[in-house]
Formats: sequence, C-alpha cells, structure tokens
Amino acid sequence: MPWLELSLIVRTEQQPGTEEALDDLGALSITLQDANAETPDEQAIFEPGVGELPLWPTITLNALFDAGTDRRGLTEALGELLPWLEPDQLTFRDIADQDWERAWMDQFKPMPFGRRLWIYPWNIEPPTDENLVVVRLDPGLAFGSGTHPTTALCLEWLDGLDLAGKTLTDFGCGSGILAIAALKLGAASAVGVDNDPQALTASIDNAERNGVADRLAVYLPEDVVVEQADVFIANILAGPLGELAPTFAAAAKPGAPFAISGILIGQQDELLQRYAEWFDDLRVDTREDWVRISGRRRG
Repeated sequence: MPWLELSLIVRTEQQPGTEEALDDLGALSITLQDANAETPDEQAIFEPGVGELPLWPTITLNALFDAGTDRRGLTEALGELLPWLEPDQLTFRDIADQDWERAWMDQFKPMPFGRRLWIYPWNIEPPTDENLVVVRLDPGLAFGSGTHPTTALCLEWLDGLDLAGKTLTDFGCGSGILAIAALKLGAASAVGVDNDPQALTASIDNAERNGVADRLAVYLPEDVVVEQADVFIANILAGPLGELAPTFAAAAKPGAPFAISGILIGQQDELLQRYAEWFDDLRVDTREDWVRISGRRRG
C-alpha cells in the first residue's frame, strides 16, 4: 500500500513535543535527520554516551501515515497540539509502496575481501569454485554487510590469517558476518557477542544459511563466560574499545592475533597507547575515514 509522508523542520528543543504529537496523531513511523545535511555545517553523530541522545541544532522529522490520511485535518490537529507551528513548515508527499527487502537486495552486490573471501547476498547464487570462500548474507536489522569500511577492514584481516582449527571471539557480532567468515575460512568454532538481541537472531539465521550454526554460539555481554580464544576481533566504537581493553585482553590467548575497528581517524593514538599494555606488534590500517588496529596478545 502507498503512504503519506509528512516532513517538518524543528529546533532541537521542539523535537520531543513534535514527535509525541505525531505519534498521538497515528504516525506509523518517525525518522530524524540533520536538517542541514546538504550543507557544509553538517554534524555527524557517531558515538553518544550511555543514556544520551545527541541531536542536531535543527532536525527534519519525517512521519509516515496511511495514504488516505486527511492532510488538512492532520495540519489542523498539529496546529492545535503545537501552537508555534506554521502551516508552511509542513510538506507532504506520496510514497509509493515497494518491496523494501527486494530494494535493499538489489543494491547489495557480491564483494571480494582479500584473496579468497566473498560476501554474497542471499538472492544471488555464487559460482562453484573451490578456491573461493563464500559467505551468503541477509543482514536483516543488524549491522554488518561488508559495505562499511570497518567491516571490510576486518574481513580482509580475517582472510589473511590461518584460521584452520582455531577458536574465535567476535565482540559486537552484528549480523554475524565476521564470525561466519572465520568459520568458512576454517575456524573450528566461534563465539559472537552483541548487546542487541536482534543481532544475535540475525547471527544465528545467517549461520544457518551458511551451514555453520553448529559451530557458532552467541551471547549477550552479561551472559557470556569469557574464555580465551585463539583469535579475537571487535568491530564496535572507540569509546567501548577503550573501556573493554582489559576484558578483550583476558579473552585472547597468549600469542593470539587480534583486531579492533569502528575507530575514526584521529582516535587511534589513544587506543594504541591503551592496548600496548597487553598487545604487541600493533599496526594501523585505514580505509576512508576509518581505522583498524591489529596486533598479537603478549605471551
């Protein structure tokens, strides 16, 4: 079915009341974006603190309603709930219905990482080639398809390792892409950890698609029992990477290769100093604005 999209620009302090009003009027979904996203003043928000919801100075709220919603009635109702709102602040447009999953799949193409590893969307049949290691993926609602530079950096690192018979811990597993790739590259078993239950569901679903579900165990952080792994990888954010460094050190066997990513250029120096307490042979690799730090657990 088609939809009606209502858009309006508000200041940060007006956002909570506006969102509540839209919700009261039956909005099916509400999304927020930087109202100045097309200008040089755009501000990216990468890493909020716990309990924080940082927003831009001016925000565009996009609310979806049923296509048959009365535009005039909606405008008048919003005017009553938000007395400061002027009618010319509102814009409407019709949104055609489409198969959103199919639209996403059409944008997701097979991608190579390193010498052997390929990530394929679930709807494309890979070629039969014993020299290729193929992970077939449906990220669902979880992060990780290989398209983000941090994921690509981690996949290329895994492709360069000898993983035969090894155990691996993937902290911040998202869609499970890194743990599954390691298993397809020869790892004996893997543990995936994520604070989002949807990520754990996506990881298991994708592991089943790739025939490795029996070798992947997934946990919420509070449920995992830390055991030392032969290989350790974490693709999260710089703040948590710094805080969790002692935990990660305890989760890696002496001599274990490790890699961390989710780090913006400019954030690596503090992390290098932090991880040097437990890890040797530290090196930095970059892609676009992002960094991977790798090394080896001190014996």
